Amino acid sequence: MSAADHPHPTSPATLAVTAGRPPRTPGGPVNPPVVLSSTYVSQGPPTPGELLYARSGTETWEPFEAAVAALERAGHAAAGLPTAGPPAVVLASGMAAIDAVLALVPVGGRVVVPQFAYQVTLVLLDELAAQGRLAVDRVDVADTAAVRAALRGDAGAPAAAMLWVESPTNPMLEVADVPALVQAAHEVGALAVVDSTFATPLGQRPLAAGADVVVHSATKYLAGHSDVVLGVVVTDDPALHARVVGHRTTHGAVAGPWEVWLALRGLRTLALRVERSQATAAALAARLAAHPAVVQVRHPSLPDDPGHARASALMDGYGSIIGVRPRGGVAAADAVVAAVRLWLPATSLGGVESSLERRRRFATESPGVPEDLLRLSVGVEDVEDLWDDLDQALRTATA
Repeated sequence: MSAADHPHPTSPATLAVTAGRPPRTPGGPVNPPVVLSSTYVSQGPPTPGELLYARSGTETWEPFEAAVAALERAGHAAAGLPTAGPPAVVLASGMAAIDAVLALVPVGGRVVVPQFAYQVTLVLLDELAAQGRLAVDRVDVADTAAVRAALRGDAGAPAAAMLWVESPTNPMLEVADVPALVQAAHEVGALAVVDSTFATPLGQRPLAAGADVVVHSATKYLAGHSDVVLGVVVTDDPALHARVVGHRTTHGAVAGPWEVWLALRGLRTLALRVERSQATAAALAARLAAHPAVVQVRHPSLPDDPGHARASALMDGYGSIIGVRPRGGVAAADAVVAAVRLWLPATSLGGVESSLERRRRFATESPGVPEDLLRLSVGVEDVEDLWDDLDQALRTATA
């Protein structure tokens, strides 16, 4: 049987391995090469798709963009619609991706965002609001009725121009009803954007629910090894795609070829890493919920977690992030971070290594986040080793 006779893979685990590969040519490479060139040979009027200058496009970006687009089931390229490349757009960082998407909001437009979300997203929105570039309404994203009301606006505010969703949220792990919120956004003519970094394309695919744009910090789970900083935007809308590509080119939010190559290599093991880390996170969350030194645990796998029913219905898996509040408040939380030996005290998340931090150590974190909340990012180490280290740290901190 030839390669052409095989059915097109549909499993995300298979797509993570197979998408973005070079053509099967005798003597050809299995992996796409890294091309280190800032400029390309060119003369005469440029033709569509011609490589000219690395700020506007390189052959090193496209395999990664194609792989992410396949995982998100982005279809406009497959449908033959005109684009400047794969439906995904890689950018220099997660914040570069977020900035490019927020640039889609018309001047003076109103953006509805979760009250709890990635802190730098909220900082950027506040800066843009202070400049008069846009208006911001924060809302409980788990309260679908409240989001609907915020989208509609009132006599003093027009309907929203964009709905920005995180699900699960960072760091409170609230789970949104993504299909219902996307529908509500479209009813008022707003763009529906989902930051799906925590869920990954394996946990949810917002484009299938009608979302206009999906954003990932590829620094996290997609690359998976805490060695690159990248962002990616995915959209099925060719016009939006062209605007994001244009923003990347004009504003210089350009990803380096080595970083993109590393991210694609990391993406190949995404399914294995997520399967392992999610299973470990669920096991740890259940043990933490029964630990005498813990007063609260947030993880959607827990039956009494506020997001459990919704995550069970809408997501494939519960994610690898846990929220923990130890008994003893801020002092105990800081003591836990100081006492761990296997877990890494570090910001960011989604790597093969397990890490933790107290989120309110950042002055820019939302004031509604509890001062003593520890955000745990579960990696791929042995579950018993992780538990032993966490247990001893909790007991030491609350002794």
